[in-house]
Amino acid sequence: MPCERKPMRYGHSEGHTDVCFDDAGKYIVTCGSDGDVRIWESLDDDDPKSINVGEKVYSLALKNGKLVTAASNNTVQIHTFPEGDPDGILTRFTTNATHITYNRSGSRVAAGSSDFMVKVVEMYDSSQQKTLRGHTAPILSVTFDPKDEFLASASCDGSVAVWKIEEQTQVTSWPLLQKSNDVINAKSLCRLAWQPKAAKLLAVPVETTVQLYQRDSWAQVGTLSDDLGTQAINVVAWSPCGKFLAAGSIGGLLTVWDVESKLCVERQKHEKGYTVCGLAWHPSGGQIAYTDTEGCLGVLDGLSSSSSSSSTTTPASYDDLFDDDDDRPMDEGISEGARSPAKNPGDEDDDDDLIPATGRARNRSAFLDDENSLDTGSLKQGLDKFVDDDDAGSAIVPPAAVAAPLRPVYDGPMPTPPQKAFQPGSTPAHLMHRFMMWNSVGIVRGYNDDQDNAIDVEFHDTAVHHAMHLTNSLGHTVADLSQEAVLLACPGTDELASKLQCLHFSSWDTNKEWMVDLPKGEDVQALCLGQGWAAAATSALILRLFSIGGVQRELFSLPGPVVCIAGHGEQLLVVYHRGTGFDGEQALGVQLLQFGQKRRQVIHGEPLPLSRKSHLSWLGFTAEGTPCFIDSEGVVRLLNRSLGNMWTPVCNTRDNCKGKSDHYWMVGVHENPQQLRCIPCKGSRYPPTLPRPAVAVLPFKLPLCQTTTEKGQMEEQYWRSVLLHNHYGFLSSSGYEIDEEGQSQAQKEQQELLMKMFALSCKLEREFRSVELAELMTQNVVTLAIRYASRSHRMALAQRLSDLALEKANQLQGEEPQEEEEEEPLQYTRRNTGSGLGRSGSAGGQNRVTNVLDSMMSSSKKPTALLSSSGSTGKLNKTPFLKPLAPRPKTKVQHNSVYVRHKSGFQLWLEDNRRIILADNPDLEETDVIKEAIGRFRTLSADDRLVRHLTHLVSHSKSDEASLSRKKDPLFPCDKAEMPL
Repeated sequence: MPCERKPMRYGHSEGHTDVCFDDAGKYIVTCGSDGDVRIWESLDDDDPKSINVGEKVYSLALKNGKLVTAASNNTVQIHTFPEGDPDGILTRFTTNATHITYNRSGSRVAAGSSDFMVKVVEMYDSSQQKTLRGHTAPILSVTFDPKDEFLASASCDGSVAVWKIEEQTQVTSWPLLQKSNDVINAKSLCRLAWQPKAAKLLAVPVETTVQLYQRDSWAQVGTLSDDLGTQAINVVAWSPCGKFLAAGSIGGLLTVWDVESKLCVERQKHEKGYTVCGLAWHPSGGQIAYTDTEGCLGVLDGLSSSSSSSSTTTPASYDDLFDDDDDRPMDEGISEGARSPAKNPGDEDDDDDLIPATGRARNRSAFLDDENSLDTGSLKQGLDKFVDDDDAGSAIVPPAAVAAPLRPVYDGPMPTPPQKAFQPGSTPAHLMHRFMMWNSVGIVRGYNDDQDNAIDVEFHDTAVHHAMHLTNSLGHTVADLSQEAVLLACPGTDELASKLQCLHFSSWDTNKEWMVDLPKGEDVQALCLGQGWAAAATSALILRLFSIGGVQRELFSLPGPVVCIAGHGEQLLVVYHRGTGFDGEQALGVQLLQFGQKRRQVIHGEPLPLSRKSHLSWLGFTAEGTPCFIDSEGVVRLLNRSLGNMWTPVCNTRDNCKGKSDHYWMVGVHENPQQLRCIPCKGSRYPPTLPRPAVAVLPFKLPLCQTTTEKGQMEEQYWRSVLLHNHYGFLSSSGYEIDEEGQSQAQKEQQELLMKMFALSCKLEREFRSVELAELMTQNVVTLAIRYASRSHRMALAQRLSDLALEKANQLQGEEPQEEEEEEPLQYTRRNTGSGLGRSGSAGGQNRVTNVLDSMMSSSKKPTALLSSSGSTGKLNKTPFLKPLAPRPKTKVQHNSVYVRHKSGFQLWLEDNRRIILADNPDLEETDVIKEAIGRFRTLSADDRLVRHLTHLVSHSKSDEASLSRKKDPLFPCDKAEMPL
């Protein structure tokens, strides 16, 4: 029958673990990075015995009632078993021991260390030691030859070596592994295993395969591989009979091979895809225990039909499964010796009898297993004979008439187990002391141990409310916290319904608590609080809304099972499963609902973008109300409302981690100031509750290209500033008061960055790029850019920039004529330029929208004339598209531009304002009029003076171009631009 993969149990904190059975197979013993050794009577043992042996335990071995552990204090310790009493120190190293193992009889222990040495120590006299030196990097694993003559070791120096123990010499070495500087950085733990009893084969995991080397000759005699195994194998273990080999990979794939036929007879996938780092066979061969890097223990049960060394009878129901296709050959390459009757499995010389005891290949049953147990190689070869141990030599020959085509086998990408629902800002529910919620308001802690079952609520700002201690008699597992209330929920049982409880501490009456029972069979899986409302997503795919006072409001059906929800103000963010993901991907959808006066759905179930082969780790809002989430790869993404609600990556927390096993646990995001508030977790994904962890602040950083260069750094700063200040526009449109000073400061910062990038482009003689940057500037900053270009003697660039500035002015005049005389400070101008960045001075058809009017509009006549002379529109038009000018007005204005080409800015201003001066002082002579004009002109701002100066420059430039064209082409007596069409 196919083996059964039992649900995994939490055993240790996140990090490296190891596992073994006792001699009788009564106990499963595990160790982990929490420094504990746990003794399990079975996988269902709810109270395993725990022995603390140090800060961390890297490896353990058990034999003859002696438990040996490699702890982080650089010692190999002995404890009695199962009592767990200390029984001395076996040996010491200068650094921590990385792997230990017993020999077959239990008289010796071999230990490898990070100080490059391997020691073989006698159990009954620890002073009798042999040291094997020769590796040049930390030791990964060691294994004894069952005949106690050789020892094999793998090292981070990339080699696998075989040693003669008594002579302490190296017999052979193979450069098979990828080199690394430490065990934690190694691609694979490379747990070697020597075939028991026969001792003929040494199994070495190399990348995605297991290579078999023959004893004495040390030649490679075979390779075990699996087509579905795409990640490196971490650990291997032989069955007690020596006929089968099990392997656990980094991707969580568990594989069992029949070594003689080299067929995969069992394949199971870790339920969450975590790395398998510990593997052990039960002494009877009927079970495999395994542990992962998340500290969990699992068991594969029901392997007795394929791995037991004793003679067993195949059940009739098992035979009936393949009655329709037993006439096809299973493995034409099986040797005659393998087809012969089985020998006594108790004999040690039974080296060649590697056929399963049942007589039929185990991999046929794999076809009936789940999708993680499919074996394509075995189905391609078929089966023609079955040898039964109970009737040795006889063959079961089915009727020849029963012939059916081979059933198709799916060998495409495998489905990904869907991510379970979780509460953002919480640690796993199975922990006795855990964070139920940590957000910007406060912390909710849950305690569930022998002494207490309670919930503590602590506020960052004690002015909101004092701390609370609640008795958790209902068994609440999820919680949320806001400035108004605490929301709790518990799952339902056979007797009691799932309950939603709210402690409304901001209520002005005396009743500050309400509770709701959900319908029978419906459990709360996720909940959140907003401003004046609460929401709960249930197992019935329903989202239920409540007022903060307990009034039931709307309820919605969710498109799929909920993953998590988050609330902020009038916004509700929901993430759910859109379907089944494949090849490690999660298929998640997201909805953004907005309550308030205008209720609407902002995001309509679009896919949530995650990193490759990752899952959602945190979901929420920034303090300013922008949706944000983080995946398991540490990538932080923020909603960009200005781009049609697209998600933009703004940070990768993994870039700030020192070690591969380090992570950052998110507690809050702020856009102003720009901060990611996280808790650093050393060697784990979650922080401990005690002592209270410290919060670190990480910076935002957009993943733009070439951020090491000056140009890339300024581009990243500019677009990050634009993105992280979009919330001003959203809050303003939603009716909230905003910090106008902060908004003005942000816009000023953006314009300064644009001006710096403009200056850098001018220095690099990138004038086209300079105009592209000017498209993003406000009018005042474009004026500064024109001045910079003029002083840099880039007259062509200055002319194009002046066209751009006047085009902006024309749009503002057409859209906001009532503000014509007002002056505004620096403002961020939002422009939709399409693909026309870096446009020429006369290009039309550009989409331009401006929001402010600055001092360039103080005079309306001359800019209009100048705009006409430069080939742009002189007609006021409120549409965002600029239309080309009609030919006749253009010709007329071109003649006028010739007449004023030598006039200065002051002369142009005097012509416009002479009538005003004479109206104020009608008795003035011409000389006095000029003096009065000079005095008034000096009181003008620098921007107004620059407009007159630019008008003079541009007119002079145009007239020179016209005269040049007449000189170059004598056939045309006038400028080509002046010719009638």
